[in-house]
Amino acid sequence: MKWTDVYDIAIELGERYPDVNPQYVNFVDLHKWVCDLDAFNDDQDRGGEKVLEAIQAAWIEEIAD
Repeated sequence: MKWTDVYDIAIELGERYPDVNPQYVNFVDLHKWVCDLDAFNDDQDRGGEKVLEAIQAAWIEEIAD
């Protein structure tokens, strides 16, 4: 997975952290959690605030469904 795989990342995070409300996850933790995903294989430095916001929004949307 790359940073651009926002929805795939959100699904993986939802499965890995089912009891976490993504609305309250800070970007430092979110960045670490994404980088720690087994399928993630992108440059860690490319995960800026806009990408993290998109991932967080997709994760919130994912758990709302």
